[in-house]
Amino acid sequence: MEFIDPALLAYCEAHTSPEDALLKKITRETQAKVLMPRMISGHLQGKMLELFTKMMNAESILEIGTYTGYSGICLARGLKHGGKLTTLDINDELEAMVRGFFEESGLANQIDYRLGNARDIIPTLDGPFDLVFIDADKFYYGDYFELVIDKVRPGGIILADNVLWSGKILVEEGQKIDKDTRKILDFNKLVHQDPRVENILLPIRDGVLMARKL
Repeated sequence: MEFIDPALLAYCEAHTSPEDALLKKITRETQAKVLMPRMISGHLQGKMLELFTKMMNAESILEIGTYTGYSGICLARGLKHGGKLTTLDINDELEAMVRGFFEESGLANQIDYRLGNARDIIPTLDGPFDLVFIDADKFYYGDYFELVIDKVRPGGIILADNVLWSGKILVEEGQKIDKDTRKILDFNKLVHQDPRVENILLPIRDGVLMARKL
């Protein structure tokens, strides 16, 4: 489902600070070599992540779902001097590609790239985190939120991607709902009703839910 006219999207991208050669390379390599390349964050969302990180002067970031490293590099570029990004992914088949991109970015010493099940790794992390970006298995979004909320500092931000789920969240009465869509609906409701945060759902790309910890 397209949420914005292609011509308007092109205009937005044309008036957004351009991707550099590395980000363009990551996009090309992802499209050529990786299944489901549409999962990449891309130009608009990548710059949004970088600017959010810079505005927060973030020192510690957790990313759940590395994929091919595009969003991780954008987040790491916004870190304050000496800051660290911890990024988690379960797909070890992409490890060589991702580590190569991190090295090429010049930010590998600020990126702690860990492979494994995020639900097992997160409890071992100390925090506090200034920013958390959730973009992994949608079925476990609620679990990730509950695992990280106490590790986010007051005033810190949790971002969750794909919360509009290609429009599937617009459910008509009597319509059958698949299990992944149900999980996204439950997650959006969970965050919206959580008294520990204030939130906004942004119709950027496939939807980004932003929650600020109170």
